Amino acid sequence: MKVIQLHIDEIRLIKKASMEDRAAQKALYEKYSPKMLSVCRMYIKDIHFAEDVLLKAFFKMFKNLKNFRNEGSFEGWVRRIVVCEAIDFIRSQKRRGFTEEFTDRNTPVSDDIYSTNEEIEEVQQYIDELPNGYRTVLILFAVEGYKHSEIAEMLNISEGSSRSQLSKARQIVKEKWGQTKKKEQWN
Repeated sequence: MKVIQLHIDEIRLIKKASMEDRAAQKALYEKYSPKMLSVCRMYIKDIHFAEDVLLKAFFKMFKNLKNFRNEGSFEGWVRRIVVCEAIDFIRSQKRRGFTEEFTDRNTPVSDDIYSTNEEIEEVQQYIDELPNGYRTVLILFAVEGYKHSEIAEMLNISEGSSRSQLSKARQIVKEKWGQTKKKEQWN
């Protein structure tokens, strides 16, 4: 029974926020901003830029809240806005990092390569060090679950480029991970 009540409360909150009720907007922001900041952070290295993108995304979300039709999850709708804003930010940067070359290296990274918080932070650091194009494609594919055709359309690149960027990103992360493990063995 509580699950239904929570869902009804969220629907009311969304409706109030769509009518520019500042308290309702604040409540939605406080509920979703931590998760959405982590989404921004996956795409954007610099926390300050990630926060700016988050604010812009929430502004856009509140502006278009009347368009939300309760078809699917509200969190998913907000997340899509945040991802699009992050991609727009990356596009606006002078250094895009996208190349139109294609290499067919299939070197998958195991999904279970890390297990502790320290290891997760380490892998996040490796991802942060990737060029923007590699990082964006890796996150869109591996985290967000987009297909290469969707990624290509979003980023205005070819599907082959998307595949190549993903392959290279995985290879770099895998190599850095392997180097770290070798160092640990010798210490």
